[in-house]
Formats: sequence, C-alpha cells, structure tokens
Amino acid sequence: MAEDSPLIRSLRSALEAAPADVPLRLHLAALLLDDGESDQAVAEIAVALQYDPGSAEARKLMLRAMGVPPVPAAAPPAAEPPPAEPAPAVSFDWASAEQQLSDTVQPRFVEPAAADGEDDPGEQPAWDIESSQVRLADVGGMTEVKKRLEAAFLAPMRNPELRRLYGKSLRGGLLLYGPPGCGKTFIARAVAGELGAKFLSVSLSDILDMYIGQSERNLHDVFAAARANAPCVVFLDEIDAVGGKRSSMRHNAMRGTVNQLLLELDGAQYDNDGVFVLAATNSPWDVDTALRRPGRLDRTLLVLPPDQEARESILRYHLRDRPIEGVELSKLAKKTDGWSGADLAHLCETAAEAALLDSAASGRVRMIGMPDLLAAAKEVKPSIESWFTAARNVAMFANDGGTYDDLLAFLKRTRRL
Repeated sequence: MAEDSPLIRSLRSALEAAPADVPLRLHLAALLLDDGESDQAVAEIAVALQYDPGSAEARKLMLRAMGVPPVPAAAPPAAEPPPAEPAPAVSFDWASAEQQLSDTVQPRFVEPAAADGEDDPGEQPAWDIESSQVRLADVGGMTEVKKRLEAAFLAPMRNPELRRLYGKSLRGGLLLYGPPGCGKTFIARAVAGELGAKFLSVSLSDILDMYIGQSERNLHDVFAAARANAPCVVFLDEIDAVGGKRSSMRHNAMRGTVNQLLLELDGAQYDNDGVFVLAATNSPWDVDTALRRPGRLDRTLLVLPPDQEARESILRYHLRDRPIEGVELSKLAKKTDGWSGADLAHLCETAAEAALLDSAASGRVRMIGMPDLLAAAKEVKPSIESWFTAARNVAMFANDGGTYDDLLAFLKRTRRL
C-alpha cells in the first residue's frame, strides 16, 4: 500500500474529530479513488451511507469504486428527436457489497430483538407440567382414602349441577399425611388423572433459593404456571419444609416463603379457579397452622400403610418384570403387615439380588422363588415404626380439635397404644 499523501492524512485527522461529516468523508473517498485505493474508498463511502443513506454523491462514488460504468449524459433534444430505445437502468447489488464489507463496516440494519414477554423458541419451560395417566383404580386397596378423595374433590367435579345445588365449594386444598413411603405422591397423581387435569409436582429444592426474595418468586411462578394450565393439580411435597411454623423459624427469609404460600393459596390477587392443591407431609404437626385454616389446606387425609389388598398389588407390580415362579402373593402379603410400599419394593429388590448372586456363583440362571422372598422378608425390616412412635405422642397429647382422630383410631385398632 502506498503511503498516504499529506492531504489524505489531513482529511483522516479531520474525520476523527468529526466522523459524521459526510461531504468531508466523500471528498476523502474521491481522493482515494484517484490514488487507486478502491478498497479504502469503498469503506469510507459505506460509512458515509450509514450517516446519509440517501446521498446521491455517495451512491455515485460507490458505483465508481465498484467498477460500474457511469450512465452517459443524455444528448440535448433535437427539434424532432428520433424515437430511441430507453437506456437500461443501472442496478447495484447492495447485498453483495454489504457482504464484501462485512469485516470492515457493521451492517446497517439488524433483526429486532424479541420483545419482553415473548417466549424464546429454544427456551425450555421452567416447570415440568405433565398429564397424569394414573387413575384411582390403579391404587390398590386404600378404600377409606378413596372415599375421602371422592367426597372432597372427585364427586363435586363430576357433578357441577349438584355442586351448585348444595353449595359445595371447591376452594381449599387437601393435606395428605402419614408415614413415609406409603404412596402419597402416587395418590396425588391418581387424583390428577381422575380429574383429567395437568399435574405439577413441586419439592423443597424447586422452591428454596439462596438469594433473598427468589424463593417467593419461585413459588409465585409455580402457581402462575398452574393457572395458565388449568385445570391443574399442584402437588407440594414435604410441605412442612416450605410451610413450616413461622413461630419456630429464625430467619425472616423462610417466613416470607410461608407468607407467599398463604397468598397464593388464598387466590385474593389471582383467580385460582381450576387449580387444585394437594400437599404431603410426614410431619403435619410441623405445618404452620395458618396453612390449615378453611380455604387453604383445610382437609386432612391420613394415608396409612397399605392393607392386604394393596400389598398384593404392590408386590405384583414390583415382580412383574422379574423371572419368578411359585410365588404366593397372598401369603407374602400376610407376612408383611405394617410395611410401607417402599419397604415392599426393597423386599423384591433384595430377593432378586439373592437370586442373581446365586446364579452368578453357580453359572446357572434360576428363577426367583418363594424361598428368596421369605428370606428377604426376614432380612428387611419395616421402616415406619419410628414414625408411629412420634405420631403416638401427638395423637394422645396434641389432638386439638380432633385433627388426628383418624390416626388415634388406627393406633388403637393396631394395638400401638
């Protein structure tokens, strides 16, 4: 590249002080063209067009720089001009010119950014909202639980005329409590399936956040998603962790989360029509009393360990894909009275593990038989007795208003009192 002349250097310095001076920049471009520096001239002209897109002089210089011949000037008309063909219009490929200059000059026009509130097509939804395929018929046994669910939710939903006639309200939610591993989550899915509603399951890790105010925002987003997908069943697992007693909380941040949950359940600011709230806990006595007043989680349902019929269904489910022979489900169900569904799943896993190790040692694959399951029943211990120990004290000495009458009756019936 030849060294710039003093005049060109002076023009460049002047443009640094006044970059929007289009005539000065076009003068520089013309001098560069005269010196044979076409690339530099094109860059200067392109910048001039950014400041003045309609400049005729800039377009004329650009045509010259790109090697397009100028349009010849029209001759003065004669007294009787002969008919002539019109001169073809000279076209300029601006897209090609912009592509050639893309490394030098930024594009004049860019695509507008997505407006606030518009969803990014590649963005994934914040909450997994699913369609439950489980029905109450899939829940083995638990006759009393099904009756309570039918009265609280299902019958009023199926008979809107009767609901209006008797003034039955659908406001409020249902609190499922009982020992761990007894199918509270499965029952919530079954309720969603019976209602033909969407199902949104929320746990403690989905809500709590280390930043102040974010937990409340997360909780609001959960209910906003449920309202947008109504009818929807919101299942709040381990509600005692999110909605624990505020009197025993040391941090104001956690109290704010409970207050936000109360606000969402009330539906004072938002329409909760079609949003059904089910919550589950192993420790209902740790749930804030404000959450359990009428209009919120005002119905309480005790989910007990599976009965004989339910245990047979659970055992059949966990053995359905395993190689078994000679298994008496009724006999095995009688020997596992008082076991939770999780305990029964562990029983089947332990029996399968014993058969697998035996097959690996002998080199001969064998079926899982009744001896394997009975041996596993002796090895695996029920996991819910410790829960009944704690619940017994609550049922006996803190049964205010008869909240735990169902639990007290079960403890007496099973001779745990």
